Amino acid sequence: MNHLMRAAAVAPTLTEVRSWPATVDVSRAALALGISRSQMYALIQRGEAPVRTLAFGARKRVVTASLVRLLEAA
Repeated sequence: MNHLMRAAAVAPTLTEVRSWPATVDVSRAALALGISRSQMYALIQRGEAPVRTLAFGARKRVVTASLVRLLEAA
């Protein structure tokens, strides 16, 4: 996603997040939380991510169910 597309991106609704696959990339999860991709990666690196993440080598994925629980509690 380039900078212009990112600026135009709108946070998804909870209903939309519920329809996502079992895991999503960090950028998509960050958008749902209203934070930047770099902020999300920093939280993951420090072990402070408010959602469950999975590591596949250097690649990180966010568990959608944990993202839904967090958004439902907000």
